[in-house]
Amino acid sequence: MRYGRQGLEVEFPDDRTTVVRMKPSRPLPDPQGAVWDALQHPIGTPSLSRLAQGRRDACVVISDITRPVPNRLILPPILQTLEEAGIPRERILILIATGIHRPNEGEELIELVGEEIASQYRIENHYSGDLSSHKDLGPTSKGTPVLIDARYCEADLKITTALIEPHLMAGYSGGRKAICPGLASIETMKIMHGPGILEHPRSAPGILDGNPFHEEALEIARMAGCDFCLNVALDDQRRLIGVFAGEIDLAHRAGCAFVGERVTVPVEPAEIVVTTSAGYPLDRSFYQAIKGPVGALEAVRPGGSILLLAECCEGVGSPPFEKLVRETPSLEQFVQDLYRPEKFVVDQWQLEELAKVARKASVYMYSEGIDPEVMKELFVTPVESPEAGIQQLLELHGPDARIIAIPEGPYVIPVAVEAEQSA
Repeated sequence: MRYGRQGLEVEFPDDRTTVVRMKPSRPLPDPQGAVWDALQHPIGTPSLSRLAQGRRDACVVISDITRPVPNRLILPPILQTLEEAGIPRERILILIATGIHRPNEGEELIELVGEEIASQYRIENHYSGDLSSHKDLGPTSKGTPVLIDARYCEADLKITTALIEPHLMAGYSGGRKAICPGLASIETMKIMHGPGILEHPRSAPGILDGNPFHEEALEIARMAGCDFCLNVALDDQRRLIGVFAGEIDLAHRAGCAFVGERVTVPVEPAEIVVTTSAGYPLDRSFYQAIKGPVGALEAVRPGGSILLLAECCEGVGSPPFEKLVRETPSLEQFVQDLYRPEKFVVDQWQLEELAKVARKASVYMYSEGIDPEVMKELFVTPVESPEAGIQQLLELHGPDARIIAIPEGPYVIPVAVEAEQSA
C-alpha cells in the first residue's frame, strides 16, 4: 500500500479481498524526448519556441511540494526553449503555485526542482493571504471575485505546468488549477472552497462537464491568461506515460481523457475499504490525506467502513486547520456553519470533504505521524496496525463482509456497479 516514501506491506484475507489498481500503462521510452516533442507540437497553440519570440519576460508556474510533478524532467526543456528564444535567464520567474498552502523553501525547494535549477533561477512562492501581491481582475460571470498573483498577471509570457490526476472536487488536477487555486487569493478561494461549490454533486473525482469547480476555475484561468500549458501523466510507479501541452483547456482535456481511461475502475461496493492517500508527498499531513477516503466513497457500501493508511509525517496540517478540527464538536454543525461567511476558516474545505465521507461510512486510520489520542479528535478511529484494523472491521461487519483494497488511494477512481456488471 502507498504509505510515506517506502510503502507498507499489509496482509489481507485473500478469500474476501479485491485489489483495485489503475490499469497498467507502458512508460514512455524517451521521457525527455516526449517533453521536447510536446513543446514543439502542442495542442491548439503554436510551439513554445514561436510563442516565446519577442517576449520581454516569462513566468513559469509549477506545483508545490504536495504534488509529485517531475519538475527536473519537464523544466529544463522549457527553460532552454525560453532562453534560446531570447528571454534572458534573469527575466524568467519560476512561480510556485502554493494555492492556500504554506511556502516551499530551503531543502524543499531543492527537492522540488533540483539543485541546479534552484541555484540558477529566480524561484518565488505564491502567498494567498497577501492581498497586496494580487491583481484584481474583477468578478466572474457568477460573481466570484478574481484576485490572481500579480507577478503572473503582469508577465509577458505565461506558462503553467502540472500533473493530471483524479481530484476530489475538481474532477482532475492540472490545467486551470495551476492558476486557480494555485495563484489565487484567499478572497477568491473563500468562494471556490465554499459550500456553494463543494456541496454540488458534480464537484467530484473524474467529472469535468457540469462540475462548478472546474467551470469556475477555467473561467478564472482565462481571465488571468495562459499562453502555454504543459501537463503530464504518471503511472503507479510515477514514471512518465503522457505529456499534454498547448491551450490550457484543450491540452488539459486531452490529458484528462488519457488519464481517465487508466484510473477509472468498475467495482462492486464492499462493506470495508482499505485505502491510502497515495503515499508521499500526498500523505504528508492529515489535511492532505483526507483525499484518500473521499476518493474511495464509490467503493464502500452505505454504513460501511473505510480504513485509511497515511503516514502524516507533518502531523495534522496547518495550524488553522488543526485548530478547526480539534475545536469542532460536530461535523453536522460544522457543515451548517459553512453557510455563514463570518465562520470561514482557512483550509476548512478538507473538513467539509471529510464530512461528506462521514455521511456514508465510518473512518478508521493507521498513522505513525499522529498520536492515537489526537486522532480521536479528527473524527476517525485509530487502529494499532493495518491488520488489527482489518480484523476489527471484519468483526464489526460480520463473517460475510467483503474488502476492497486500493493501494494507490485517490489516484484511482472506483465506479460503483452491480455485481453482475463487475464480474
